[in-house]
Formats: sequence, structure tokens, C-alpha cells
Amino acid sequence: MLAGTNVALGVSGSIAAVKTVELAHELRRHGAEVRAVMTDAARGIVHPWSLEFATENPVVTEITGSVEHVELCGYDGWADVLLLAPSTANTIGKIASAVDDTPVTTTATTALGADVPTVLAPAMHEPMYDHPGVLEAIGRLESWGVEFVDPRLEEGKAKIASEEAIVLDVARAAGERPLAGAHVVVTSGRTSESIDPVRVVTNRASGRTGRAVAKACYVRGADVTLVHDGPEVPYADALTVESAAEMLDAVRSVADDADALVSAAAISDYTVETAPEKIRSGQEMTLELEPAPKLIDSVREAHPELPIVGFKVETEGGDDHMIEQARETLERADLAFVVANDAGVMGSETTRVLFVFEDRVAVHEGDKRAVGGRIADALAETVR
Repeated sequence: MLAGTNVALGVSGSIAAVKTVELAHELRRHGAEVRAVMTDAARGIVHPWSLEFATENPVVTEITGSVEHVELCGYDGWADVLLLAPSTANTIGKIASAVDDTPVTTTATTALGADVPTVLAPAMHEPMYDHPGVLEAIGRLESWGVEFVDPRLEEGKAKIASEEAIVLDVARAAGERPLAGAHVVVTSGRTSESIDPVRVVTNRASGRTGRAVAKACYVRGADVTLVHDGPEVPYADALTVESAAEMLDAVRSVADDADALVSAAAISDYTVETAPEKIRSGQEMTLELEPAPKLIDSVREAHPELPIVGFKVETEGGDDHMIEQARETLERADLAFVVANDAGVMGSETTRVLFVFEDRVAVHEGDKRAVGGRIADALAETVR
């Protein structure tokens, strides 16, 4: 996600600075090269040696005759993106007023003047975050193009965002945005049909591929709505559903404003009438299954021009059979393309998929994060 990206990491004096060692490791795990800059207050919380170890680069703790701020973030500087994490109320206010009295604020002023993409991850007590001056400073910085990773408001604190959220926003700021301005709806995970208030009929899908697609679309600039069976996520507006009917209703509720739909969820093909009370165990019973509506067909009927990406899972027949079945779905619902795979990869971290277009077939093998990126790139070609 960040392969080949140079990240200047500015650390200021919030207790959240203790998290920056792991944040630096996480940025590097995604391929980034990282160099850290610290304020004196941050050095009182985390020793520079810790960040030197985490980044494998010297840490800037003062601006010297080597003009480190210009070397990092000036015109033709080293950094592709400046990340300030954590960013205190004090640091935010200084940057918004071009006050340069720490290595971090001086580096930030240089970055903004040189149009280096800049991302801030605030961390402070919640009353400080609600201060009119802090809010005004955030608004001013946003008007200058600075990206903010929203903090988690918990226990009276505006806690620094998760590593996942920060990494995704850094990748979004540093990379190209072929999906900028597009609203992409992604379905993910499994649906479950209630037998009674306790039991359900479901499948083995993990939702990894769908979430990977949603993340990849976000990084490429899209506004993403994720319809799935899980919790809120930092990279999309999440609509949590359980049944096939709920998923269809949720997609319908946002489809009018969508520029594309990626139907990656393993949606139940059948539903069952739900018993109002728990069915007692120890007795034989037969479940009468009824076909559930096909989501892509229902959405296509209501939105004939909407680009839709479908998924097709098979358990037998090899590639030729998967391609045949994918083409049937492609033509029936007039899809942009279909991603087909064998059911054996459900629940795993890696996969092998076939991209079935109207005029060609492409094969991809690897982890599902990489597949998500391939799907997002193909989608960008479709909606461009």
C-alpha cells in the first residue's frame, strides 16, 4: 500500500506518543520508508532512540545548519508525505498560525509551503478538542488541504486514531486518486437467515476480500459505503446488516447516490420463515427454504446505468467452468466485470481469482489485500 513512499513522521508531546514506535513499524510493514521528527515535549515521553530503532533512521530533534526541515519537506525534499501523529492542540494551533518554534512545526510550515501532502492525527483531552480556537485551526488547515484522521472520542478524551486508520489516510494522501469524487458502495462478508431467535443459516465467508476492496477504493480517493455484517470501520460509512433482505434494503438506500457497486458479499441464496420462539432440540424437523432476491439483479433493474462488479464462487469444474458461470452472470446483469474464485479460499487470507471481462480474462494470485487493489484499479478504469 505504501511501497516506495517516504513518510516524515512528526511526533509532538501527547501521551499518545508512546504509540508512535508501533505506528512507525506499521508504516514500514506496508512498504514505507520512515524518518521521525520530534518536539522537546515528545522527547520527554518517548526517547529518540526508540524511534531511531523503529525507523532505522536518525531522528531529527533540533533544526541545525543542515536545515533538516528543508531536506525533509522542502521543494524536492525527501518526504512524499508528512504525518503528524500525535498532533496536540498546541501543535495544531501553531501550524495554523505559521508559528515555527519546534522541529515539528518548522517542518510542517515547510511542507505546507512546498505543497507536500500533510496528514494530522490529533490526540488530546476532549474539551481541548472542542475549544473554538482548536476547531477554527483545524478548519483553516483543512481549507489548505491538510487531511485529518479523526480521533476516537472515548472516556472524555480525543484519542489518537487506530494505526489502520492512520496508515490508510497516509496512503490516500500520498498516492494517486483515480476514484476521487466517486461514491462506491461495497458489500462484504456473509448474510445470515434466522431459523429462530437463536439459530441461523449462513456460510463460511470472512469478508476479507470485500473489506480489502473498500480500503483500496478509499485509498484511491473514493467515498465508500460498506454494507456488511461487521462493525464500524475508519475508511467507510458502514451499514451493518444480517440477512439478505437487510443487505438489499441497505444497498437500495444508498444506490441513488452511488457511482459504482461492488457486490463482494456472500449473500444467502435462500431464506427461511423464522420461528417466533426457540425451537426445542431433540426433534426431527424440516426447513423449507425459499429463494432470496438476487441483489445485483434488483439493483440493476432500478439503476440500469450503474457500474456493478459481481462475484462468482464455484466448488467444481475448474477455470473453464468458473469462466462460463461468470460470463452468464456478466451478461444477465450487464456487469462491468466479474471476479470468480473457487470456494476453497473462503475464510483464508490468500486467494486465486479470475477477472472475467466481456473481452478478456485475467488471473490474480496472492493475498486478498492485493486483490482488493486490483479490483479498485479495474473499477477506476470503468467509472473514469
